[in-house]
Amino acid sequence: MADKAPPSGNEVSFNDRDIIVSKTDLKGRLVYTNRTFVDISGYTEKQLLGQPHSIIRHPDMPRSIFKLLWETLMNKEELFAYVVNLCKNGDHYWVLAHVTPSLNTSGECIGYHSSRRLPDRSIINNVITPMYKDLLAVERSTANRKDGMNKAFAQLDKTLTEKKVSYNEFILSL
Repeated sequence: MADKAPPSGNEVSFNDRDIIVSKTDLKGRLVYTNRTFVDISGYTEKQLLGQPHSIIRHPDMPRSIFKLLWETLMNKEELFAYVVNLCKNGDHYWVLAHVTPSLNTSGECIGYHSSRRLPDRSIINNVITPMYKDLLAVERSTANRKDGMNKAFAQLDKTLTEKKVSYNEFILSL
C-alpha cells in the first residue's frame, strides 16, 4: 500500500443518514467495507481489503483510546467512541463509532464489526477535541510511545473513576 497523504487539515463530512460499516478479522485487518466507507475514505475496496483498519488512523487520534477499544473488545464487550479518521488524500472526518466483537455460535470471537455515524459537531468541538488534545499531550510527554500511551490511559481511567462512569456511559451521556 502506498503511503497515505499527510493530514491536510480539511474536514469532510457525510450524510447524517449514512452509516459507515466495516468488519475485520481478529488482527484488525479489513474483510468488509460498505460503499460509504469506500467513498469517504478515498480508497478503493481493493485497496482496503486485507489492510489493517488503522490505514485510516489520523495522527491526532489518541492511542490510549485504541488501547481502551482493544481491551474492551478482548472482554467481548462493545465500545462507543468518537474517532477522527484520515482519508487517503489527507482530509479527515469525525465519526461516532460503535464497535462490537463478532461471535460465532460457540461464543468465540471471530472478528469485529464497526458501525459509524455522523457525530454531533458541538460534542466534538466542546468535549472530544479538548479531551483528545489533553490525552495526546500526555502521550507525547515521554520519549517512549508505549509509556506515553499508558500514562494517558491512566489519566482517562482516573477521570472516569472520578465521574463514577464507564467510558461507554460517559460517551453516551454527551
